Amino acid sequence: MASIFQSLSRTLLAGLVLLIVLVAVVGAVTGQQVQMGHAWGAFVMRWLHVMSGVMWIGLLWYLNFVQIPTVPKIEPMEHRAAITKFIAPNVLFWFRYGALATVVTGLLLAWMNNYIVDALTLQKGFIAIGLGMWMALVMAFNVWFIIWPNQKKALGIVEATPEEKAAAAKLATLTSRFNTMFSIAMLYFMVAQQNGGL
Repeated sequence: MASIFQSLSRTLLAGLVLLIVLVAVVGAVTGQQVQMGHAWGAFVMRWLHVMSGVMWIGLLWYLNFVQIPTVPKIEPMEHRAAITKFIAPNVLFWFRYGALATVVTGLLLAWMNNYIVDALTLQKGFIAIGLGMWMALVMAFNVWFIIWPNQKKALGIVEATPEEKAAAAKLATLTSRFNTMFSIAMLYFMVAQQNGGL
């Protein structure tokens, strides 16, 4: 059993196997069977959308609640290298691809359920989800076109002068804080649409 938890890929595979077993057991106990069809496909897409969103917003909040406020307190300064050279680039990889996966699965879900145009044009009955989608699109744009390019400079992944690194770090942090602020309303509107909130 311990070997499962010593490898992330084995842990994820075990989680998927556990899910399949639990779905089979619940189906056997309740008499409900998975009906493969459009509704099931849309449900799976929603599940993937939620999983991607947890990755994205979880890392956004980790960066803003933990890493950004903690790194300046690490002394001596040489100890920060572990974060800036190893942890931050890895976090930013999963962060930006979590954002991409969240947007793609969200748009596919809206398309599969035939409300993509109504939501993106903020039609009556789709305003909440539409606002959530637009906010997520702005946030994803920020991740890919402001935060990541500036973090590459700040972390030394691309060449930059010390002044450029400082300016890039500041812009990346401010944009990340903007996304954190936006995430509160975005998550509310995403959940509000199907749960009667507003």
